[in-house]
Amino acid sequence: MKKTIFIALMLTLVLSACGRPNQNESSETITIRLAYLVSESHSSHIIGEKFKEQIEEESGGRLEVELYPSGSLFPSDREAVESVQLGNVEMTIPALAVVSSFNQNFMVLDLPFLFDNYEEAYKVLDGEYGQNLLDELEDYNLKGLVYAENGFRHITNNERPIYEPEDLEGLKFRTLESPVQTDIFKAFGANASPFAFGEMYTALQQGTYDAMEGPISLYYTSNLYEVQEYMSLVGQYYMPTVLLMNNDFYEGLPEDLQEVVMDAAVMFREEQRELAHQQDEEYLEVMKEDGLKVNDITEEQREAFIEAAEPVYEKYDEKLGNNLIDDLFEARDE
Repeated sequence: MKKTIFIALMLTLVLSACGRPNQNESSETITIRLAYLVSESHSSHIIGEKFKEQIEEESGGRLEVELYPSGSLFPSDREAVESVQLGNVEMTIPALAVVSSFNQNFMVLDLPFLFDNYEEAYKVLDGEYGQNLLDELEDYNLKGLVYAENGFRHITNNERPIYEPEDLEGLKFRTLESPVQTDIFKAFGANASPFAFGEMYTALQQGTYDAMEGPISLYYTSNLYEVQEYMSLVGQYYMPTVLLMNNDFYEGLPEDLQEVVMDAAVMFREEQRELAHQQDEEYLEVMKEDGLKVNDITEEQREAFIEAAEPVYEKYDEKLGNNLIDDLFEARDE
């Protein structure tokens, strides 16, 4: 009798386990919530809509993507990445500098004047060097899908045009949440500190900060040029964004849906980069017409910035080790 009861009990448990759906087996639609800071006029959102459309179509409706632009869920990239890491949302598209808070090896990409043009940047990021960095994120429960475009970053302020590091002396300067970037602008003479992007318009308007740096498209789509008088095309950083997904979520998808996600991510990378370049050209002209005073710098002036950054390069070469900086330049120049 006891044996019969035991067998019946075991059979019930087995059937129950077999009948319990998991993410791989469930016929229910799986939702991907994608949150980011940029507005609906930014290239990341515009191509994000295509990303959503492609995933939903190629998955046959098994995947659904919800887009949350304009910082509607999180006021900063850091909070968005932390939420993805914890699984509170599935995806985000942060500026890459924030990722160095989770894996310090990404600090290497926060160093200035690494690339002279887009082709050099793509060669490094889309090649083995960039992929190795993305793979390391899995240790932090983050899946780096692809690098996308934020572009070369420039300096804006309300005091004067910037031609050399000395022109930044004493300016209250907002940086990304990256110790490397903060150290760089302190080396240039600015009173530099990190600050959440979602509150920058008000901070600049009220004089909490005099200056910041960022890509052309972001100044326009976030209306930041309305509260800045000068833009100096220093191009001190090439700063990509990165499509991040919760790694447990990604690994829990069936292989065919993983492929759907990766295909859409590659599409996003290619088309968002192309649109971002178009927007940069268009938006710069519009901002000039609206009164933004724009200046370029000479190669000699650029060299002065590079020279001022040398102590920070030395500091992080020692801090990071593993030949990360040398290997990047080797990947760029090969």
